[in-house]
Amino acid sequence: MELRHLRYFVAVAEEGSVTLAAERRLHTSQPSLSRQLRDLEYEVGVDLLTRSAQGVALTAAGKAFLDNARLALTQVDAAVEAARRAARPSKPLFAVGFLTGQEMDWLPEAMNILKDVLPDIEVAVSSQYSPDLAEALTRKKIDVAFMRPEPDHPDLDYTPVTREPLVVILPSDHRLAAGEEIAIQDIADEIFINVSKTAPALGAVIDGYLERSGLGPRADHAIDNIAMAMSLVASTRGVALLPAYTRNFMPWSVTSRPLVGAAPTIDLVVGYHRGNMSETLKFFLSRIDDLIDKVSKKASG
Repeated sequence: MELRHLRYFVAVAEEGSVTLAAERRLHTSQPSLSRQLRDLEYEVGVDLLTRSAQGVALTAAGKAFLDNARLALTQVDAAVEAARRAARPSKPLFAVGFLTGQEMDWLPEAMNILKDVLPDIEVAVSSQYSPDLAEALTRKKIDVAFMRPEPDHPDLDYTPVTREPLVVILPSDHRLAAGEEIAIQDIADEIFINVSKTAPALGAVIDGYLERSGLGPRADHAIDNIAMAMSLVASTRGVALLPAYTRNFMPWSVTSRPLVGAAPTIDLVVGYHRGNMSETLKFFLSRIDDLIDKVSKKASG
């Protein structure tokens, strides 16, 4: 798979037409573009688009692929810019960390906030487990992180940015997927996929909720990351409780449903070392409310 395949797919998805995308944005022929799209679908292994006389529409797999394709292209553009800046005189570095997967929602607006100071600084972006982000903040390897509150790091301060409900992740053709909501008691006899020690804050929320629901802590399988979660849900036909943002990464074979009643929630925070005197950090923290407002509006829209 090449970057041009991703760029072609995004252009077609946004134009809703192979012909318009070829003429307006890609400056290539329609047959050539159609061939490139078929090559992409062959490599991915699923249909990403449905074709009709009215144009093209995204399949469920195509919608999931589109978000990640856009993120990949954003990261490539950032990598190119970072390489170009590396060839210029050194500038102060501002390092931003993300709990893996959260960069999809928060990175674009975080960069938008920093745009006024970008001519004077370098921005480095990393994606890690929350405990690793806390360790990096403590050692001042990064300046700020979108993460979970980590109680064993007393030198860190946190600013809440959102509270995410947990949802049930399950195979798309699972019997429980037929309903609009799932009662927690309905998963009592299902294969349960819990999180590993790489996500202690989330694990504590899940175990506490199961305990209060009378099911007790459970783990037929333990996952280290989102990709592993989706793979195990699909392959074992099990269920998992995960924060709602993980729906951005569901393949066509996996779906989600909200829980009946008051769902458990987990906080996403911006963490930083209270001894960090960076002027860029002070500026970034002063714009947190604006950041939260923009991401919230985008999510609700």
